[in-house]
Amino acid sequence: MKKNLIAGTDEVGRGCLAGPVVAAAVILKNKVDNLNDSKKLSTKKRDLLSKKVLENSYYGFGIVSNNEIDRINILNASLLAMKRAILNLPIKPALVLVDGIYKPDLNIPMKTIIGGDSIEDEISAASIIAKVYRDNLMIEYNKKYPDYNFKKNKGYGTKEHFFAIQQNGICTIHRKSFKGVLNK
Repeated sequence: MKKNLIAGTDEVGRGCLAGPVVAAAVILKNKVDNLNDSKKLSTKKRDLLSKKVLENSYYGFGIVSNNEIDRINILNASLLAMKRAILNLPIKPALVLVDGIYKPDLNIPMKTIIGGDSIEDEISAASIIAKVYRDNLMIEYNKKYPDYNFKKNKGYGTKEHFFAIQQNGICTIHRKSFKGVLNK
């Protein structure tokens, strides 16, 4: 194994009321320009960069369902999603850079970096592909649950989403342990 195999990992969807939390882990094979925290990019730019990252990296995804989130809490679910993403990499990294202050429980050297999704290319790349993957998943869920407009709100707690919960109750992908989901 080459010693320079550095992976970055990040998750998306922590603050959502519905859907899974999704993490990605990325080892860049080639430099990809203009990487940044996925939240700082337009949808169009994110989609373009996601394609470039997927073409120029080894990557893995980790998904933790809303039911798992309700059982183990969102922090543990986020760490589990990252763990799954890292384990789904096709090659084992020598070091994993983790966005935030917590790291998943794996026997691989790791370094946590607050704001890493804005300063480390590997974490930015993971942030971007995880966001695009999750957004596309929520667009698919919108076809099954059109009353909640997941294609627009992606499961986040917008005014419109809370109103939809009030009008329709919850659906099977809502996180029952989240404030505002069952008591709306």
